[in-house]
Amino acid sequence: MTESNELIGALDAAQERIEVLARQQVDGMALPELVAAGVEEAAAMLRIMLVAEHRPYVSGADLLELWKTLVKGSPHWNTLRDNCRELVYYQNCLNAERADALPAQPERMVIHTLRHIYLYLRSHVEQNHGDKYE
Repeated sequence: MTESNELIGALDAAQERIEVLARQQVDGMALPELVAAGVEEAAAMLRIMLVAEHRPYVSGADLLELWKTLVKGSPHWNTLRDNCRELVYYQNCLNAERADALPAQPERMVIHTLRHIYLYLRSHVEQNHGDKYE
């Protein structure tokens, strides 16, 4: 199996975990748990790309630190900035007990944001197939 196929497989596994979260969200998973799981899943996807691009990162780095590491020297990753910041914003609102500051239907937005991150990463790998990830 090529490195590109392994990378796509790792991202597809992340997408399967996102769909499990989506089902849990529909079944009434508590928002704090959903946001925490969403932030961790987004971080896991960024770690997949950091490994694929042979970029070292600090163990235990939070989502925004991972994004900053990924974007250095590759400005196209700025596309994910707002998605990462949105998840961190939800987390911060909940930690500060300010659920009133969240947008309407934050549970659905967590899932939509994770799906967007996955789709961007997967399409990036597909477009660079045979080039960067072989």
